[in-house]
Amino acid sequence: QVHLVESGGGLVQPGGSLRLSCAASGSIFRIYSMGWYRQAPGKQRELVATIGNGGTTNYADAVKGRFTISRDNAKNTTYLQMNSLKPEDTAVYYCKVVSSESTWDRFRTYWGQGTQVTVSS
Repeated sequence: QVHLVESGGGLVQPGGSLRLSCAASGSIFRIYSMGWYRQAPGKQRELVATIGNGGTTNYADAVKGRFTISRDNAKNTTYLQMNSLKPEDTAVYYCKVVSSESTWDRFRTYWGQGTQVTVSS
């Protein structure tokens, strides 16, 4: 079992910045990818950004050029730096980790508890 703890959400004005953190702990043998998703009321959860073991990143078109995903392997932590925030970025942001618990284990997906990001003047 892997447990994810998110932090860094809050209220920010349009054009402002926030940095989200997600720390993974528990039975971790290897983390294959980490990412961030978001969900606004009445909408489906959507991908924001992902990062693989080799540092390959993917971003949703809506956040390209404004958000940056990174990871600290020593801390089993991923970060999402969000700049030039817009009201439409308002959502609950969820961390996602794909990992294995042993050399023989299958890949498993874990989700964080979510952190609220509100962009408003």
